Amino acid sequence: LSEDDSNMEEYPTEIHDYLTAFEQSLGSVDEMLKTMVSVPRSELQQKLDPLDQAKLDLVSVYTLNSMFWVYLATQGINPKEHPVKQELERIRTYMNKVKEITDKKKASKLDKGAASRFVKNALWEPNADEGTSKAPAKGKKRQ
Repeated sequence: LSEDDSNMEEYPTEIHDYLTAFEQSLGSVDEMLKTMVSVPRSELQQKLDPLDQAKLDLVSVYTLNSMFWVYLATQGINPKEHPVKQELERIRTYMNKVKEITDKKKASKLDKGAASRFVKNALWEPNADEGTSKAPAKGKKRQ
């Protein structure tokens, strides 16, 4: 058996799959961080509207705290008992508030004029020559 084969037998293959996925995720995080640091933050914020600035700040601080969470776990410290947990919850609260604002902006606006015309045309109005009949006229007048 080669050295690689003996190392593979030391842990289950599921762990190998998780480690491979973790390594790929780390690579993605590294690429994103390189992209974010390549542009000065002040220059980036000038190009964004206030809502996008808030999103950028929240994603940045959430990522930083999440990485600290992982660091604590690798050091044998339970992050669930560390103040970083409350910080992540606080950030999530603000992320939800920003999401609500974004959803409200995306919501369709009601055109009151069009809605009133639609309702007015959809309702039947009785005519004087039709008597007290409650059914709408269908094309021809009654004789």
